[in-house]
Amino acid sequence: MLNTAAIADLRQKLHGTLLTPDAPGYDATRKVFNAMVDKRPALIARCADASDVVAGVNFARDHGVLLSVRGGGHNFAGKAVCEGGLMLDFTLMKGITIDPTRRLARAQAGLNLGEFDRATQKYGLATTLGVATTTGISGLTLGGGYGYLAGKYGLACDNLTRAEIVTADGKIQECSAAENPELFWGLRGAGANFGVVTQFEYALHPLSTVLGGPIFYPLGRDVFHFYDEFSRSAPDELTLLGAAMTGPNGEPAFATIACYCGDPAVGEKLLKPLRSFGTPIADLIQQRPYVEMQSLFDPINPPGRRYYNKAHNLSKVDDAAIDTVFHHMGKAPTPSSSIVMQQLHGAAARVPRSSTAFPHRYDHHVAWIDPIGDDPADDARMIKWAREFWADMKPFADRAVYVNALEDALEAGERPVREVYGANYERLRALKTKYDPSNLFSQNSNIEPT
Repeated sequence: MLNTAAIADLRQKLHGTLLTPDAPGYDATRKVFNAMVDKRPALIARCADASDVVAGVNFARDHGVLLSVRGGGHNFAGKAVCEGGLMLDFTLMKGITIDPTRRLARAQAGLNLGEFDRATQKYGLATTLGVATTTGISGLTLGGGYGYLAGKYGLACDNLTRAEIVTADGKIQECSAAENPELFWGLRGAGANFGVVTQFEYALHPLSTVLGGPIFYPLGRDVFHFYDEFSRSAPDELTLLGAAMTGPNGEPAFATIACYCGDPAVGEKLLKPLRSFGTPIADLIQQRPYVEMQSLFDPINPPGRRYYNKAHNLSKVDDAAIDTVFHHMGKAPTPSSSIVMQQLHGAAARVPRSSTAFPHRYDHHVAWIDPIGDDPADDARMIKWAREFWADMKPFADRAVYVNALEDALEAGERPVREVYGANYERLRALKTKYDPSNLFSQNSNIEPT
């Protein structure tokens, strides 16, 4: 039970608002992207600025209160919202300023990808940031940040040039390669462990249109093998996703989602083998605005559906792995269930492993096993299917996983956190011990301090 005087003191310090369970707006604010998550914080601080974050961090630390941070609230496991603790909500913090001359964007932590992209595209600029507009920039960037531009420009964290963070001692600190460089290193891949980032500064790149979209073929071994070989030969400008899913005709399909950010004439020649491999169910690859490319998944992945996720890193998809995919897709629990393979290669793979906390600097795909539904009665079947699928894929997987894909809230500790951070784990643990010795920031893929 929290002291009413302490709560009143916190409310007085905030420029934003403090919500209790009986307050108007409490239920709407605690909702996150995944409707399967139904947690009830004791308090929600709707932060207006960094000083509100300081007040919230100090309150949680001084009173021993569980603390969570909601940027976009997109995490499948619902780590943004905590049960019975204090949630810092950033939905009021959506400021962004762009310097088109220096090609930099300074963005507050409550922005989602769609809001960020629309602002930068006014200047014909973009940076790597995920593949779904409803994703928050905060969690995505602090975990690494895959995206369509990663092959050409690196991950989101590779384009992070500066960050403002509130650490466990309640101090606001600036981090960059020149200022607090070790903390800046840790933020780029494991950032949720070290504090609450309130602002991000990104490098931007000239880009307005891309050649991209999905092409669907009937699900078969031949298209799987073609995708595996074609993705291996992709130049930096081309990043791919492959998905076994239900096609637009209602039949099992393999979708290849391509995004080429170079010369359109070169891109047309490059994608010709993909488009002439067989007779497609549908070919939607075309020149399109970058913001349109970023929003392609929005209709099938809106907020408010019920999501579950398991994931592996895969370096190669061989026959046995393909057979496993066919077996499990043949008994998918809902029509919206899929396995999506997200590519990392090119510039993102050439960064030295020790340059950032994100360690997986090699050509691979993240295999997202994603059952999606709308009926709570399907939850148990969805979870069982995803876990069995994941277990049967394990023999073909790397001993590595993307931190933003480690989102199984019901099996904490199932996969060692060491596989998330790889060779950087011990360095990160030392950094965690220095900046958060009491593990105040624990609602994440947690690195325990020594």
